[in-house]
Amino acid sequence: MSSVLITGASKGIGRAVAVELAARGHRVVATARRPEALADLDVDQRLSLDVTDQDSVDRALAAAGEIDVLVSNAGETVRAPLESIPLDEVERLFRLNTLGALRVAQGVLPAMRERGSGHLVFVSSIQGRLVLPIIGGYGASKWALEAIAETLAIETGHFGVNVSIVQPGAVSSGGAAGAKVFLKDDDPYAPLYAALPLLRGETVTPEEVAAAVADTIDHPRPPLRVPVGAPAEKALRARKEAPEDEPFRLAEIDW
Repeated sequence: MSSVLITGASKGIGRAVAVELAARGHRVVATARRPEALADLDVDQRLSLDVTDQDSVDRALAAAGEIDVLVSNAGETVRAPLESIPLDEVERLFRLNTLGALRVAQGVLPAMRERGSGHLVFVSSIQGRLVLPIIGGYGASKWALEAIAETLAIETGHFGVNVSIVQPGAVSSGGAAGAKVFLKDDDPYAPLYAALPLLRGETVTPEEVAAAVADTIDHPRPPLRVPVGAPAEKALRARKEAPEDEPFRLAEIDW
């Protein structure tokens, strides 16, 4: 079984992944900014790790020991139209969702490369391949993450390192409900915000995403991209088939 380090394991997808991998017999190193939130997880190690802080990453990786698989899951979202989203919030999303993922990958890659084996699993989103209104800042950070992951797949593949990108659609993890919202009371984009549940479509559970992550880790030849659930597969297929000379819309909204 593999030794797996998970970022953002205190709740949602990350917690579900920790539970699933431990049940399958993997050695799980669960990490979070607040390690006390990991206390009830039955895993091998529970460590403090803030992906936006290099010293925190270095300390956690030193304590974790040899890592076969990184599940890069830590991330957040916000709700705001791009016309008015605070730019410091966009920067924060990129520091966490994109650069944070790369920072931890940089920490584990040298040992993987020297050993000739390893697996980087990035929890992305269908929004790493298409866009939704009012969630554009988050989507941009995931598009950038997927560019990083695909480049890593090319750069590290001949060293024996696999890279996988897990792409769920809407997940019933509570992350959307807890997202910061930046809209005024009379905001002209309010109808689009109200339409988000329709645009986001059917949800999958964190446990379904966790099973997809675990199956990818256990796969003898793990794929690069792993859509999770029929709604994600349908949305990504529609995006691939859509013409490139006009904006792609999952649904037409009268607003």
